[in-house]
Amino acid sequence: MGNGDFVYPSSSDRQCATHRVAIPPPQPFFMSFKNTLKETFFPDDPLRQFKNKTPSRRFILGLQYFLPILEWAPRYSFQFLKSDLVAGITIASLAIPQGISYAKLANLPPILGLYSSFIPPLVYAMMGSSRDLAVGTVAVASLLTASMLGQEVNAAQNPTLFLHLAFTATFFAGILQASLGLLRLGFIVDFLSHATIVGFMAGAATVVILQQLKGILGLDHFTHSTDIISVFRSVFSQIHQWRWESGVLGVGFLFFLLVTRYFSKRRPKFFWISAMAPLTSVILGSLLVYLTHAEKHGVQVIGNLKKGLNPLSFGDLVFTKPYITTCLKTGIITGIIALAEGIAVGRSFAMFKHYHIDGNKEMVAIGTMNIVGSCFSCYLTTGPFSRSAVNFNAGCKTAMSNVIMAIAVMLTLLFLTPLFYYTPIVVLSAIIISAMLGLIDYEAAIHLWNVDKFDFLVCIGAYIGVVFASVEVGLVIAVAISVVRLLLFVARPRTSVLGNIPDSTIYRNVEQYPNANHVHGVLILEIDAPIYFANSSYLRERISRWIDEEEDKLKATGKTSLQYVILDMTAVGNIDTSGISMLEELKKTTERRELKLVLANPGAEVMKKLNKSKFLENIGQEWIYLTVGEAVEACNYKLHTCKPEESQPWNNV
Repeated sequence: MGNGDFVYPSSSDRQCATHRVAIPPPQPFFMSFKNTLKETFFPDDPLRQFKNKTPSRRFILGLQYFLPILEWAPRYSFQFLKSDLVAGITIASLAIPQGISYAKLANLPPILGLYSSFIPPLVYAMMGSSRDLAVGTVAVASLLTASMLGQEVNAAQNPTLFLHLAFTATFFAGILQASLGLLRLGFIVDFLSHATIVGFMAGAATVVILQQLKGILGLDHFTHSTDIISVFRSVFSQIHQWRWESGVLGVGFLFFLLVTRYFSKRRPKFFWISAMAPLTSVILGSLLVYLTHAEKHGVQVIGNLKKGLNPLSFGDLVFTKPYITTCLKTGIITGIIALAEGIAVGRSFAMFKHYHIDGNKEMVAIGTMNIVGSCFSCYLTTGPFSRSAVNFNAGCKTAMSNVIMAIAVMLTLLFLTPLFYYTPIVVLSAIIISAMLGLIDYEAAIHLWNVDKFDFLVCIGAYIGVVFASVEVGLVIAVAISVVRLLLFVARPRTSVLGNIPDSTIYRNVEQYPNANHVHGVLILEIDAPIYFANSSYLRERISRWIDEEEDKLKATGKTSLQYVILDMTAVGNIDTSGISMLEELKKTTERRELKLVLANPGAEVMKKLNKSKFLENIGQEWIYLTVGEAVEACNYKLHTCKPEESQPWNNV
């Protein structure tokens, strides 16, 4: 209906023009239950590719599903190899110094950073579905490992036990990650919202940067706490122990790393300059220390790195009390954080290259590489953004770039580890600080503020929790705020008054469309969410308040009194027994106030449950319409025929 004169059809015409809302045919319980499970755990229908295939073909497809290398390896070409060779060598130049740096950050022997850049990438290359993810250790997981295991065992006093606990935590993290993928529970990771990750990563990066003050200033003793107050107290209580030689060296290399990164951002074709900068810093720093004997003047160096490939560590896993609880907790938290980062990075680069990655398959791949890695002297690995970005910019074509990186690390372990003896710790600190500054995404925080203040609150809550309490507390705060918001969405759904768009039969929110006309004598309300036990009471009270406000408005203007309340249920995807009870109470309330309740466009699931609960019989099928327009037309017709003396006000609706 528009704003033109309304022509009332005859009763027979109206019955022909009005469409009945259909009740879905009954479905067997097990069929309905099967469909629900499928939508929950298999929304991507991974078994579709096996339909109408021979058993042998299904076997091959099954192998390719769990080992994607069998799918792309037969089509691998020399052109791909050239691209992957350049990318692999480039990320190896970044992986070697970063691996050593992050292992130190985790309070583990530096050689573990190289071990963790050898075995896990090989496993991922066979099982991963991302072409761009470059596997390795990450700063946040390293910091979490150090802080959480450090609460149970002091790494300096008992390094062997601490090392074994790190392997055990990695094993548990891998079990969790692989289990989430196999059980199709990847949606759990989605509870870490974008705002949560932005704030958490920025807070963790800030904490990591503050921790590097120990290396920059050349301090021997430093706090094991990660909060900003403890760090500053530790730094400024040891002013007399600051070593200017170490400070000058650290600031100089940090400046070099930041300049090369800035240049590479401005000139993307020269990405390799930024990628090679960490290894260049290690080489220059080692030469400088070797030539000047700076290690005798307060500049700390790495020292001896064990030569050779990864030793077995399966027998070093600790499954006894009281350590198993700490390892389990550390594995769960670090495992989820590593999953969130790895999958987010993989999806980002897949979007750029227009291909799809399976999140559950990625979880299985990441989990398996951590399980295998924990048995070969590796600690937690995933796909860090910085290394993957270099891999992407270097033009990688397949996961073979990870294999080439692993081969480069293998050669380093076999022949080049003695060359790292004079590598100054301060250079490693500069490398970490440079990498962490890229994780503080202030532009994303500003965007959150402009778009959604609540998301900004989640982001800041995570950041403050990490910086002023601990990494674990910050994560809990961020997730808690996100869950509270989710509950608010469910418990306080949006309701709005609809009006008629002039010269149309379209009804929209009158706040969004100020030119929409109210329909005299009819209140049209839209419910924008499923109706569950959590929001049924609120909806009952809110709808009653809408009715009160509409009646007060009509009385104040002296217009026709309210006669009908139409509920637009287009957005109500489902309803439970509490929601049905709410509708029954609302019907009784409207009847006591001499109003008629009308439903518009209830969905299939809603109609099915309203039918089984006998609510359709209670309200009457004639008061349920397919569209708001038909419902308004019917209400106007009844008002016109029942109260002819009051028909004039509706002629211009």
